[in-house]
Order: sequence, then structure tokens, then C-alpha cells
Amino acid sequence: MSVRTKDRLGGRAAIAGIGATEFSKDSGRSELKLAVEAVHAALDDAGLSPADVDGMVTFTMDTNPEITVAQAAGMGELSFFSRVHYGGGAACGTVQQAALAVASGVADVVVCYRAFNERSGRRFGSGVQHREASAEGAALGWNLPFGLLTPASWVAMAAQRYLHAYGLTPEAFGHVAVLDRKYAATNPAAYFHGKPITLADHAASRWIVEPLRLLDCCQETDGGQAIVVTSVERARDLRHPPAVIAAAAQGAGRAQEQMTSFYRDDLTGLPEMSVVARQLWRTAGIGPEEIDVGILYDHFTPFVLMQLEEFGFCPPGEAAGFVAEERLPLNTHGGQLGEAYLHGMNGIAEAVRQLRGTAVNQISGAATALVTAGTGVPTSGLILGSDG
Repeated sequence: MSVRTKDRLGGRAAIAGIGATEFSKDSGRSELKLAVEAVHAALDDAGLSPADVDGMVTFTMDTNPEITVAQAAGMGELSFFSRVHYGGGAACGTVQQAALAVASGVADVVVCYRAFNERSGRRFGSGVQHREASAEGAALGWNLPFGLLTPASWVAMAAQRYLHAYGLTPEAFGHVAVLDRKYAATNPAAYFHGKPITLADHAASRWIVEPLRLLDCCQETDGGQAIVVTSVERARDLRHPPAVIAAAAQGAGRAQEQMTSFYRDDLTGLPEMSVVARQLWRTAGIGPEEIDVGILYDHFTPFVLMQLEEFGFCPPGEAAGFVAEERLPLNTHGGQLGEAYLHGMNGIAEAVRQLRGTAVNQISGAATALVTAGTGVPTSGLILGSDG
């Protein structure tokens, strides 16, 4: 199907190239080299050269400045460069920034990238070790003294409330882990290739922070991923059919904090993702029933369930059954639990492969894909569609 865009951004830009390094636990090279490898791979996929690039977008957390990557990758002048904050919440936001630049004529070819040694270097899962003085850091003072030191502990608060509110057990989260690992098992690029799990495996995995078990938590990965964005018209002349950016959105909810929004009236949902959902549906002119594949940010399993409910795929409290029945193909690359944790950028690449018809776990006739970025933080999302 084709999407019916309703604003000046939707339908004017497309993803023309995707590229990544291998996903590992010890890359053996610098984060800059990972970034450059991914960028070169994405440009080669698109049939473009570094000289064609005039824009760069990445995460504020990336250690590789845009101009440094441009220099190392052999690019020339840049007319646009930008960064997006809030960790994994930036993933789809980088593509939105690139699309805005292309749609407004500020840049012609924009590369979005993310690269890190998150397993062999700085491990986010190790928790807060040190924070520079800032308003954001001061906000953590309400949580750290009580032992909430890691992302898992922050998510566990909302997860516990979700289970209580809907009368569920932690098995509800296991359905997400099992589905992700099912797809990862048949994806040669996935770290957990050939290693599916069962609900029993999930229940037997050790507690990290109740109600989260080990298999509810994403892995830690070394690697890089890059995405090339240009106009739909130019993309049509390149190597692959364009993945049209039908809609792109960012969202922060009321009383939003970075993963510690515990003072909201309700902890059973993700208001920031509701902000994104409303924009995406309005811009693309479609609804949940018209999505062929969903790539939902899965750093922790409970937030996949909440996202499905925020986007209207099912009523509140019913997402576990929705996933168990596989009513929508989800995270067909294996997600961050099964393929790799690249702050969501590898999920965008999987959506592009689905629309091209080249995914390892290809969904027949896939023409629309929903992609989301980090949850529990100010976040972003995309609806990608086939051309025509």
C-alpha cells in the first residue's frame, strides 16, 4: 500500500542507503573507525560517494563529531550538521533531522550514524558512575540514593506497576523476549543467531531487578550503523527502491524525565510515545491496521508492550496476548535483545530491508513499517513506506 502524507515533510525524503559493521562484544578498533566503516557501507549501498554528502546527524552521546567523521570518511563541505539528545530516543530523531534538512533544501544527502564500543568500552548497564553538574544530573538525586542506579532499575519501577495494574505476571514480558529471539535465531547478523529461547528459558533466567529478568534486558554491543537520507526523487535513481519517510516525529510527555518519570499520575504507559504516535498517524494518514511490520525499541521487554498499547494496536493491558498471538510481525531482525543494541539504529535498517524485500525474515508484501526509538525518555518514531 502507499501512504497518504498530510504535511510538508511526509513523503519528501527517503532512506536510500543502509550500512553497518559487524555486531560484536569486542570490536578491536576505535569508535571513530566503526563510524567511518558504517558510513562507507551505507554510501556504497546507496551507490553514492563521500563527496556526495553535505549533511551529518548523530546522537549527543556519540564520541564521533560530525566534522571528524566527515574528514575521516573523505567528505567535502558540509552545509548541515546536527545532534539529537536523550540516548536511544534519538534514533528516529536523527532521520527526522535529516529529512527536514532535505525537505527544506538545506542539504541534499545527509548521513545519520551511531557507533560505540558499548560492550568492550563504556557499558551503559553498569549504571551511573559519575555525572557532571547539570539540571538533568540533579534530577537523578531523587532516585540514586534509593538504589535506582541503572536503566534496568528505572524501568523496573514502571514494569512492576504495569503488572499490578493489569493483574499480570512477569511471563507477560517473556513473550517479547521469545519472539525477538525467534527472529534472531534465523538472522546470521544477530549475536544470538541460532539461539532461540522458550518461555521456560525466560522464567529460569536470573533476576536483574524484579520484575525484570536477564532475558528482559537487551544485550550490550560494539558496532556502528549508518543511514543515508536524500530526496525521494534522487533516491529513485540510486541502487535500491527508496524507503519513503512517510512520517517522522519526536515526543516528550508531561512531567517527562530521562527514564525516571515516576511522578506522573500513571506509570502503566509511555506518554512520550503517545505524543509520537498521534503525529505519525496524522502525518501518514493511516492507522495501526495499515502497518505491515513493527520495529519497536526493545531495550527492556515491558516497554514493547506499552508501546503497542500507546499506538493503539490493542487496549491497555492486552499487549502480551497480542505479542503471543503474533498479530503483527515485530522486530524481525531480532531486535536489540537478539540482534544487537545499537541505540535503535539497526532497527531502522531492518525496516528498510523489509520494504526492499531483502530482509532475512521477510514479511510477504510488506509496504509500511513503524519504527520507534528509545522509550522512557524523550523519544522519536518513523513510518516508512514503499514508493508508489
